Amino acid sequence: MAPADTKANQEAHWAATTRLMWTHLALWLFFGYIVHFFVKQLNAITLPVLQFPLGFYMAAQGSLIAFVLMLFFFAKQQDKIDRDHGYAED
Repeated sequence: MAPADTKANQEAHWAATTRLMWTHLALWLFFGYIVHFFVKQLNAITLPVLQFPLGFYMAAQGSLIAFVLMLFFFAKQQDKIDRDHGYAED
Protein backbone atom coordinates (compact mmCIF):
# COMPACT_ATOMS: atom_id res chain seq x y z
CA MET A 1 0.00 0.00 0.00
CA ALA A 2 1.37 3.37 -1.02
CA PRO A 3 1.68 6.11 1.60
CA ALA A 4 -1.05 8.71 1.67
CA ASP A 5 -0.52 11.77 -0.50
CA THR A 6 -0.08 14.15 2.41
CA LYS A 7 2.01 17.27 2.76
CA ALA A 8 4.37 15.42 5.14
CA ASN A 9 4.86 12.62 2.58
CA GLN A 10 5.49 15.12 -0.21
CA GLU A 11 8.04 16.98 1.93
CA ALA A 12 9.78 13.73 2.92
CA HIS A 13 9.92 12.68 -0.75
CA TRP A 14 11.34 16.04 -1.77
CA ALA A 15 13.90 15.98 1.05
CA ALA A 16 15.11 12.51 0.07
CA THR A 17 15.25 13.48 -3.61
CA THR A 18 17.16 16.67 -2.84
CA ARG A 19 19.64 14.81 -0.61
CA LEU A 20 20.23 12.25 -3.38
CA MET A 21 20.72 15.00 -5.96
CA TRP A 22 23.30 16.86 -3.83
CA THR A 23 25.15 13.61 -3.11
CA HIS A 24 25.42 12.75 -6.79
CA LEU A 25 26.33 16.32 -7.67
CA ALA A 26 29.21 16.16 -5.16
CA LEU A 27 30.37 12.86 -6.68
CA TRP A 28 30.15 14.37 -10.15
CA LEU A 29 32.25 17.34 -8.99
CA PHE A 30 34.82 14.99 -7.47
CA PHE A 31 35.19 12.79 -10.56
CA GLY A 32 34.79 15.64 -13.05
CA TYR A 33 37.14 18.20 -11.53
CA ILE A 34 38.88 17.27 -8.30
CA VAL A 35 40.50 14.09 -9.65
CA HIS A 36 41.85 16.04 -12.64
CA PHE A 37 43.56 18.56 -10.35
CA PHE A 38 45.72 15.76 -9.00
CA VAL A 39 46.67 14.07 -12.28
CA LYS A 40 50.40 14.75 -11.85
CA GLN A 41 50.42 13.28 -8.35
CA LEU A 42 48.32 10.30 -9.48
CA ASN A 43 50.70 9.66 -12.38
CA ALA A 44 53.28 8.55 -9.81
CA ILE A 45 51.09 5.46 -9.31
CA THR A 46 51.02 2.99 -12.20
CA LEU A 47 48.31 0.42 -12.76
CA PRO A 48 49.47 -3.17 -13.12
CA VAL A 49 47.31 -3.56 -16.23
CA LEU A 50 49.21 -2.26 -19.28
CA GLN A 51 51.36 -0.05 -17.01
CA PHE A 52 49.19 3.06 -17.45
CA PRO A 53 49.75 5.88 -14.96
CA LEU A 54 46.73 6.22 -12.66
CA GLY A 55 46.28 9.93 -13.45
CA PHE A 56 46.08 9.22 -17.18
CA TYR A 57 43.62 6.40 -16.60
CA MET A 58 41.37 8.48 -14.31
CA ALA A 59 41.38 11.40 -16.75
CA ALA A 60 40.81 9.30 -19.86
CA GLN A 61 38.56 6.48 -18.69
CA GLY A 62 37.93 6.49 -14.95
CA SER A 63 35.77 9.60 -14.87
CA LEU A 64 33.64 8.40 -17.77
CA ILE A 65 33.11 5.03 -16.13
CA ALA A 66 32.20 6.77 -12.86
CA PHE A 67 29.65 8.99 -14.65
CA VAL A 68 27.92 6.03 -16.32
CA LEU A 69 27.81 4.11 -13.03
CA MET A 70 26.43 7.18 -11.27
CA LEU A 71 23.58 7.37 -13.79
CA PHE A 72 22.52 3.80 -13.09
CA PHE A 73 22.86 4.17 -9.31
CA PHE A 74 20.96 7.48 -9.35
CA ALA A 75 18.07 5.96 -11.33
CA LYS A 76 17.89 2.96 -9.00
CA GLN A 77 18.04 5.10 -5.85
CA GLN A 78 15.47 7.58 -7.15
CA ASP A 79 13.13 4.74 -8.08
CA LYS A 80 13.41 3.40 -4.53
CA ILE A 81 12.63 6.83 -3.09
CA ASP A 82 9.64 7.15 -5.41
CA ARG A 83 8.34 3.69 -4.47
CA ASP A 84 8.80 4.34 -0.74
CA HIS A 85 6.72 7.50 -1.00
CA GLY A 86 4.09 6.21 -3.42
CA TYR A 87 5.14 8.13 -6.52
CA ALA A 88 6.60 5.28 -8.57
CA GLU A 89 5.70 4.74 -12.19
CA ASP A 90 4.73 1.19 -13.03
